[in-house]
Amino acid sequence: MEFQEFKKIPRLSREISITEKIDGTNAQVFIATIEMLREELSTNSLNSWFEQYTLAKIEKNERNYYVFAGSKKRWLDITSKGDNYGFAKWVQANAKELLNLGEGRHYGEWYGKGIQRGYGLDEKRFALFNVGRWNEENKSKCCEVVPILYQGPFDTDMIYSILKSLEVFGSKIAPHFMNPEGVIIYHTASGQLFKKTILNDEKPKGQE
Repeated sequence: MEFQEFKKIPRLSREISITEKIDGTNAQVFIATIEMLREELSTNSLNSWFEQYTLAKIEKNERNYYVFAGSKKRWLDITSKGDNYGFAKWVQANAKELLNLGEGRHYGEWYGKGIQRGYGLDEKRFALFNVGRWNEENKSKCCEVVPILYQGPFDTDMIYSILKSLEVFGSKIAPHFMNPEGVIIYHTASGQLFKKTILNDEKPKGQE
C-alpha cells in the first residue's frame, strides 16, 4: 500500500487578493488543439463530442484551434436547452478574439441583463477570474477582468472594510449599481479561494 504523508500546512499570514464577487453564472471558455483533446477522449467519443460542442474552428500560425464553452457543471451548445443565458452563442460570435486568451480553460462570470442581479445593464458581459494572469492591458477585447479590491498580507479587518465599502458605495464592476454581492478572497500560499457575502454570509448556499 502506498504511503501518504500529511500535507504541509500553509501559513495564514501570507499574500491574498480580494476581488469583487459577481452575481451571474459561472462560465468557461476552452481553447484546445486536436492533440489536447485526444489525450482526454477516445476517437469515438471525440467525434460525437466535436459534433455537438465545437463552436468554432480557427486556424492560426498553421495550427487549428477549437473553441468550446462551458457552464459550472456542463459543456454548452447553441441550442435553446444547451446554452446558458446565451453564453455559447456569445463565445461562438467572439471566438476569433477569444483565441487571444491562448490554449486552455479560462474561467469567469457571465453576468448582466437577465442573469441574477443584472447589475442594471442592458447587455451581458464576461469577466475573467484569474487576476494573476489577466489585466486590462493583456485581456481579450471582448472580456473584462473581475475588479481587484486589495492585494497584500492577510488582514481580516481589510476584508470587512472592503465589504463595507461595497455596501456603501456600490459595485466596482458596474458603477452606480448599489446591490453588490460580496468578495472572493484568494489565499496565495494555499492556492485556495474563499467567498464572503455582504448579506446572509452565515447561511449555506441555497438558503441565502
